[in-house]
Amino acid sequence: MRCVVFGATGYIGGRLVPELVQAGHRVRVVARTPAKLAEVPWRDRVEVLRGDVTADADVREAVAGQEVVYYLVHSLTQHDFTDIDQHAARTVAAAAQAAGVERIVYLGGIVADRVPLSRHIASRAEVGTIFRESGVPTVELRAAVIIGSGSASFEMLRYLSERLPAMVTPRWVHNRIQPIAVRDVLYYLVQAAGLPADVNRAFDIGGPDVLTYLTMMRRYAAVAGLPRRVVLPIPVLTPWLSAQWVNVVTPVPRALAIPLIESLVHEMVCHEHDISDHIPDPEGGTTPYERAVELALARIRNAQVPTRWSDADIAGAPADPLPSDPDWSGGSLYQDIREQRTDADPATLWSVVEAIGGENGWYSFPLAWSLRGWIDRLGGGVGLRRGRKNPLRLHTGEALDWWRVELIDRPRILRLRAEMKVPGLAWLELGVEPEPGGGARYHQRAVFQPRGLAGHLYWKAITPFHDIVFGGMARNITGTAEHRAPATTTEDPGPPHK
Repeated sequence: MRCVVFGATGYIGGRLVPELVQAGHRVRVVARTPAKLAEVPWRDRVEVLRGDVTADADVREAVAGQEVVYYLVHSLTQHDFTDIDQHAARTVAAAAQAAGVERIVYLGGIVADRVPLSRHIASRAEVGTIFRESGVPTVELRAAVIIGSGSASFEMLRYLSERLPAMVTPRWVHNRIQPIAVRDVLYYLVQAAGLPADVNRAFDIGGPDVLTYLTMMRRYAAVAGLPRRVVLPIPVLTPWLSAQWVNVVTPVPRALAIPLIESLVHEMVCHEHDISDHIPDPEGGTTPYERAVELALARIRNAQVPTRWSDADIAGAPADPLPSDPDWSGGSLYQDIREQRTDADPATLWSVVEAIGGENGWYSFPLAWSLRGWIDRLGGGVGLRRGRKNPLRLHTGEALDWWRVELIDRPRILRLRAEMKVPGLAWLELGVEPEPGGGARYHQRAVFQPRGLAGHLYWKAITPFHDIVFGGMARNITGTAEHRAPATTTEDPGPPHK
């Protein structure tokens, strides 16, 4: 079948596309930033279109000639995500109906019995209603917490369980949840493409276990080999206060934690299993919770996490100017430029550059980086703890601590766009150039476009520390490269330099 996927750069979409290809479907993907897909292993097996789900012309082009529309888009990190999601859903629904699309497949959330619903769940339910009333047969799959390496829900569970041997918790930790493994979600999504035209409804999907969030944390600790967690529920901890705590303790930023936790206030248990009347259960049944945790942890240990929640944009926009643009809107542009020659060969130097960040550190004044990360987290930003998916290799569009990989031209240039809370736009560009007589030259450029007076004052305030931070980075990166053997493999990054 001919399938178009909206949300292919997201957590579920990035895993669904290769499953659809493997199932024999012809796949078209739509992305606001196609460069994010430049290095995915399935790139040459699909058609890629640049497009925005809120732009009528983009959506009409995307659905033209397609039989199935997969809609895996949401805007949780936007303040007005409810309005954005409904507008996008109506745009896609109208275009799909006009183009004669035969099926819409949408992944939503389990709708609790109690009201009022959280804004997150209410918005997801409204999007499902828009699709089901569009005139295009729609399958809405409703899931609770998805257990898989890199999912926001799993990362929140993982870090809370690992970092807090004892914790005070809100009452919602006793609410029942029916988690589902990401592999089972993908199975149902793929199978839904082939359902007959008379199926136009929502289906709850879940794993075999119904657990409280407290039990999920304790069972996670058992699977991970951690001591039993001590938990003291406190009734005064509201979802908003809980989100602030999650923002500090886990990599999940406050903007994403708030809607997720607001949803956990409701019990999220399947009301029915009618999906089995149309799609048989996965072979061997759906994945038990402990097994799903084991699989997720194994992928994390082996650096085989194909997508993460952070793959979606948290800040910035495709229309933001790049540091290479000739004309800068807004006038002023500040730069800190460093160059360092090294006797290390270019390949070795590049291996150090590409391994920067995460557990490998930033090669410069770790206390300052850590402090800046904590300040960003307290302000609701992403901080430093998003880390990186693979300790050695980066991909365009990937989150890297508080940066986003905007460009990687291996083995020449790595450009990062800042997603921290700053009064302006910021980039860090690292480059490697071979020297004619041997060795290499390292280029480093920090770029800042201030926004208003606060932006100018911010740059002036941090300028005295540039030699320590940026100068130290340049010296330590080249120094690390000189102490390594020539790069003939990408399997060993050497000792991390914090």
